[in-house]
Amino acid sequence: MEKPTDIQLNIFRDYLSSFVVFNDQEWDIFSEHLFLRKLKKKALFVESGKVCNEVGFILEGSARYFHIKDGEEVTTYFSIENDLVSSYKSFLTQQASLLHIEALENTEMIVFTSSSLQLLLTDERVNLKMERFGRMVAEAVICCYEDRVFSFVTQTPEERYLQLLQSGSDIIHRIPQHYIANYLGITPVSLSRIRKRIVSPAHSFTV
Repeated sequence: MEKPTDIQLNIFRDYLSSFVVFNDQEWDIFSEHLFLRKLKKKALFVESGKVCNEVGFILEGSARYFHIKDGEEVTTYFSIENDLVSSYKSFLTQQASLLHIEALENTEMIVFTSSSLQLLLTDERVNLKMERFGRMVAEAVICCYEDRVFSFVTQTPEERYLQLLQSGSDIIHRIPQHYIANYLGITPVSLSRIRKRIVSPAHSFTV
């Protein structure tokens, strides 16, 4: 397995510092269990029906979460640079994932495995930090899910689209529009209407 460069590892370490700070010895131990995964566009990182054994941190690229309902793909989430990506319930329980995660672009990520996490949790030198790390990942996943449910209950598709625009990321410009529409729960035609209204002087919030 290919090892990340020092620069790539430092990007991940900086990201984690908001949640858990590793001293140099702890980081050396943890980083030995990290490796680089490269996915071609459309390649699956997680496959529904199979156990997810990895959590990734996207260095470059993007990913789409989706499941199949009545033969149709239903997009539920996107991840881009500096995002964690996983079917975390499957990762924790070692039960089959309910969703697919595919690369929307050629994507590079730093990855660690479930077996590595379990091993580090038994290592007295880093076990407390790894427990915090595991909680941090779980909290991030739960918050994303709660935000997603809340937006569908309380917001119109147009409001959800505006929220994506105002998020500060360039996801709107990088993700194919039919996936954006699918994520919002509307048709591409409805999304086109929303985009036209947004650029008009006064737009309404109806689809």
